[in-house]
Amino acid sequence: MFKNYLKTSFRFLLKNKTYSFINIFGLALGTLCCVYIILYVTDQYSYDKHQQDPKQVYRIMSDIELAGDKHHAGTSSPPIAPALKRDFGEIIQYARLVPTLGVSKHLLTYKEKHIYEASAHYADSTFFEIFSYHFIYGNPANALKAPFSLVLMKSVSDKLFGSEDPLGKTVSLENDYGKDIFKVTGVIDESLGKTNIKSNMFFSMNSGGIGGYTYSDNSWAGNNYCYTFIKLSPDAHAADLEKKLPAFLNKYGGDQMRSMGMTKSLHLQPLLKMHTTAGVEHEMVNPASSSFLYIMILIAVLIQVIACINFMNLSTARASKRAKEVGVRKVVGAGRFALVKQFLAESMFLALLGILIALPLLFLAMPLLNQITQADIQLTLFRDYRLWIFLIVLVFATGFLAGSYPAFYLSAFQAIKVIKGNFSTQVSAAGIRRSLVVFQFVLSIVLITSIIIIYSQLNFIKNKDLGFDQNQKLIFSFYTDAAKQKMLSLKNDFKNMPEVKAVTESDFYLGQFIERDHGLYPPGGSMTTSIDAQNLSTDEHFLETHGIRLISGRNFHLNDSSKILINETLCRRLGLKPETAPGTYVYSQYMPDPMVTMQIVGVMKDFNYSSLHNEVKPLELDYEMRRGRFTKMTVAVNSDNYKSVIAKMEAVWQKNLPTVPFEYQFLDDVVQKQYESEITLGNIINSFTLMAILISSLGLFGLASFSAEQRSKEIGIRKVLGASVSGIVQLLSKDFLTLVGISFLIATPIAWWAMNKWLQGFNYRVSVTWWMFALAGLIAIFIAMFTVSFQAIKAAVANPTKSLKTE
Repeated sequence: MFKNYLKTSFRFLLKNKTYSFINIFGLALGTLCCVYIILYVTDQYSYDKHQQDPKQVYRIMSDIELAGDKHHAGTSSPPIAPALKRDFGEIIQYARLVPTLGVSKHLLTYKEKHIYEASAHYADSTFFEIFSYHFIYGNPANALKAPFSLVLMKSVSDKLFGSEDPLGKTVSLENDYGKDIFKVTGVIDESLGKTNIKSNMFFSMNSGGIGGYTYSDNSWAGNNYCYTFIKLSPDAHAADLEKKLPAFLNKYGGDQMRSMGMTKSLHLQPLLKMHTTAGVEHEMVNPASSSFLYIMILIAVLIQVIACINFMNLSTARASKRAKEVGVRKVVGAGRFALVKQFLAESMFLALLGILIALPLLFLAMPLLNQITQADIQLTLFRDYRLWIFLIVLVFATGFLAGSYPAFYLSAFQAIKVIKGNFSTQVSAAGIRRSLVVFQFVLSIVLITSIIIIYSQLNFIKNKDLGFDQNQKLIFSFYTDAAKQKMLSLKNDFKNMPEVKAVTESDFYLGQFIERDHGLYPPGGSMTTSIDAQNLSTDEHFLETHGIRLISGRNFHLNDSSKILINETLCRRLGLKPETAPGTYVYSQYMPDPMVTMQIVGVMKDFNYSSLHNEVKPLELDYEMRRGRFTKMTVAVNSDNYKSVIAKMEAVWQKNLPTVPFEYQFLDDVVQKQYESEITLGNIINSFTLMAILISSLGLFGLASFSAEQRSKEIGIRKVLGASVSGIVQLLSKDFLTLVGISFLIATPIAWWAMNKWLQGFNYRVSVTWWMFALAGLIAIFIAMFTVSFQAIKAAVANPTKSLKTE
């Protein structure tokens, strides 16, 4: 029986090559997209699943409100973790990770080898009791116990030691905290699986620097810089423990929080949800929001459905070609169920062919797709049984979805009528075909509209006046004390270049997350009513270099002491007026430290020093006179010949810092990096929209071809009676363009709702206007016209005698 079905399927495919190609190629493209998206989503949900008992591990989250500013952070204060383990028996173990705050790169030296490395964390000795890594060298049980122990990722070890065994070797590590000697106690890789705990190096916590400070820090309200993880016993319930946290926090930190006017609460986040939860501050790895992944799954399903719609449309459209076959089979005794099985088997055979074609295409397209999604997906056909299960399910699901309506529709033909030649395509089938075409184009128009609005928003971000000049600015970073001591000399040499307009030094650059903040209050206030302001230290050239405007007061003067500049937002939040704020003293105090007094000398016009996702927050610039405190230098140039300018700067750099690698960034690139996720989303939707349109166009091409073939005699008669080519093309295209018009009316409100929801993530955004939908509709009409007109023109210019000679 199966052999007979297979033979019949092959005969029908060979006899109808055009329609077979459209069906198989459409299913192959749909399957390619579907499989890749499922692999991508599965990969995003796979983070940290390899850990031992991952369902028992939770991260401590902090929700903080201070002077009206709210923060939802993935970090917490240093003393919280030890106290939790001490007070609650259901906690088996805890581990803290501490980033090297203010230090973005570290100079590692082994013998004559010098390398810079980013991403390092201090870690409790218990870290490897909770998190599992593959140890190439060393023992996880004691890797972080001794002071100045260092565990390296394999990539760092290879650069530093090559093929040598690094275990036990000492490395000089220099950064803003100073210079220390560390002993390599382990080398690890991520071969066990992907993780959110992204770090190139782990230092033992008892190694000085901010790690040593963490041991003695007793801040329960502030200093929320620790990534804190706890592991619960198997019979413990996270929800029950979370209910105890308010009383726990109030017991130890209530007085501190009240003195600062802070409201703070702690929450438990499951380890396995870290990578799919967006909107959390201070993440080590950019998460993929669960809503985005649901959209990806929806796109995968819809693309596969579009491919199935093509199959259904073409199968029902060409039903008349198989009607007599059905009639003969019924006459010789075939029941309806047997016919349904035959047609479903044929559609599943086509779905199988589609997958067999899709897999090698996917293998070839994988590098391009990974580049589009900024992912690292591998097609592991022989290592992951789940992929085979998915492919088998996909064959049956696609085959049944694509073939169900044609199977039940064709098997319902009455044998006597068909054999007598009384068969005609039923109105209901034509209506369903039109509905399915409308459905296809609704999806296409929604996706096209999404592309237009996403790119409009990205273009808005690119061209918006941020309140400072981001163009023609180069950023240089200094990571060691020796390098920082040369900054003044380097700065003077840069300023002597004719291509350089201005040079400024600071501890952060614009577009970078400013890690430091503190509360400020005016005369008559207190820390309980203070305004939390982000704090950046700089010199007297910062405003000039960045083109930032003052609206009152003055800029810093050389050797200003305890003077600050504030932005409009901070001025307003302090209850001051910009025109009278200069000269006002403001205060800050964190017990047991003495009160700090600062004088406002100027008010800056608000500028977007961070992402446009957020509104402008209070900002304070401090004047810093002490050398060695700055780590960043921003240089404004007046030449577009960057190749020449950078070559000259490199020569100046080598003269001052011959042993330090010459590295730089462009400020406009830094600003754009804040929107990487939106750019990636745009690329993803763009790519899969093109796929959806291509598959829809294939189906439309097939239907147009069938329509032209079905009306060939009508076209011949019209031509004999004097109809023009343009009139016939209009006749054949009219029905399809009507369907596109209906699709546009349905798609517009859907796209408007969806894109307005997406734009809510930006405080500064474009307005959704009529032209965006009109352009999407015109593009859809053009695609339909281009697809249909090929067949329509071919039919219109055909010799009418060929179609009429059989009459």
